[in-house]
Amino acid sequence: MQTIDNHDVRFGELVGPLVHGARFFDWELISTQVVTEAFDHSFEDIVDAGGIPYAPVVAATTVHRYPGFRDTVTVETTPISVGQSSVELLYEMTDTDGDPLATARITHVTIAPEGDAQPLPKQTRAAFRDSLRDTDPEVGPRETDSQGSWPTFTDSFDIRGPHVEGSELAYFEEYPRFAAVALERFLESRGTNLDALRGDSQPFRLRDWQWEFVSPVQYESSLTVESDVRAVTDDTLRIKHLLKSDDRICIEGVTEYGCFDDEGSPTSFTPAMRAPFAEE
Repeated sequence: MQTIDNHDVRFGELVGPLVHGARFFDWELISTQVVTEAFDHSFEDIVDAGGIPYAPVVAATTVHRYPGFRDTVTVETTPISVGQSSVELLYEMTDTDGDPLATARITHVTIAPEGDAQPLPKQTRAAFRDSLRDTDPEVGPRETDSQGSWPTFTDSFDIRGPHVEGSELAYFEEYPRFAAVALERFLESRGTNLDALRGDSQPFRLRDWQWEFVSPVQYESSLTVESDVRAVTDDTLRIKHLLKSDDRICIEGVTEYGCFDDEGSPTSFTPAMRAPFAEE
């Protein structure tokens, strides 16, 4: 199903010449709502009943090219597996020429007011099953940890109104934002000026990630982002992330950051970009 049709990239979506990495999460969420409404299981009805609609359990994405000004984005969303209470959706984001921008896979579960996974309505589950596509694309991190002793760093954030979704929980688009801020603060602590590094490229952009959502983050709680650098190469900054609230793990996963040129295509990190992560 085409869930976003030729969306023009707007100025408010940009960081520099390219869209913010969190926009991919936005497009996924919009697409999820379109699909579920088509299958007669709308977000509005779930929220009205006190549930949390189609919460991500496992989310993986690979960015092929970052769009920017004068780009349009189309998203095709397809169910690729369905269970009693879960559905895995494939999101294929393309530009005007049909060339890939990003590919994502997210397993969703609706949370009942009691906190348990809510079974999908019979007719919705049947509709998902009838629409399944037999495909298994490789999405997310593919690198392995490299040898060495790399830095670790921790930062904390208060969950306030601007970070909260309709269910009074932190919106999942905000988690990679917090991780990005923690990374920028680490760079500053190493005396690195991110603006000075940029030049004609855009370093430390989300490229490949897989995050597992263990438990929700409540409004007015404090979220701690623990970052453990696991590899630094010409093409990859690989970080293992643990996001905790009250010492409880809420999200864990692996994030690979890349460097992209001003047209959004992948390029390599310079030695100066890799320098703050020198082995300890």
